[in-house]
Amino acid sequence: MPDQSGPSGEVPLDFPRAWVEFADPADEGQVFRCDLTWLTSAYTCIFGAGCAGIYASAPDVGCCTLGAHFSDRDDERRVAGFVAELDADLWQHRPDVAKVTRKDWVTKDEDGARKTLTIVVDGQEACVFANRPGFAGGEGCALHALALRQGRNPLETKPDVCWQLPLRRTYRTVERPDGTSYLEVSIGEYDRRGWGPGGHDLDWYCTGNPVAHVAPEPLYVTSEAELRELMGDAGYDALLRHCEAHVRSRSALALHPADPR
Repeated sequence: MPDQSGPSGEVPLDFPRAWVEFADPADEGQVFRCDLTWLTSAYTCIFGAGCAGIYASAPDVGCCTLGAHFSDRDDERRVAGFVAELDADLWQHRPDVAKVTRKDWVTKDEDGARKTLTIVVDGQEACVFANRPGFAGGEGCALHALALRQGRNPLETKPDVCWQLPLRRTYRTVERPDGTSYLEVSIGEYDRRGWGPGGHDLDWYCTGNPVAHVAPEPLYVTSEAELRELMGDAGYDALLRHCEAHVRSRSALALHPADPR
């Protein structure tokens, strides 16, 4: 496990956090549990502006080294529709064929789960949609570039796991003493542990690194579109009120330790 206080500059994984729980205004059977410390932090993606990549061997491709697992068939079908719209001006490694098929960009991992294909370019492995530095169409995700060209939010064109990171949504059924239950929907930080046991082996990671906590506005503002998609409009509107109240009243103990002091 990397030294969390070493050259990587990351803060420890565990520190005091402020959480809020509130009923989902749109679903009486759900309760949101949200990490206010994370959602009011100054985190922002710094791809192309200081991101070192999760592996030292592939510094130019950020967290796209492993490819993206699809959350379900609907996720894959949605992405497939946009892949069909990608041309060579936006997709550096588009196969030289008249019509791209799924075998050109979908594969399976060792457990049989479907994911985007990875390829090695100049010794760096990454998702087949990762454009490399120097490409005329711009480096980074080709599907992200497509969204910007079409005036869409990138969450429409990219796999679920890609646009959700670094937000993490998890579910848990909570049993009450009276025999009733509810679905707890947690919205928190996608830290190293979100990647599973292998997350501790990443050479660099952003969410707990001060170099990525440089946004002029808090995460609940900069990631409004993603949070609305994860929580629904009513859920986000309720979260907004809690975040604003937290910003007004929070103490030093409730700050994300990677935020500037």
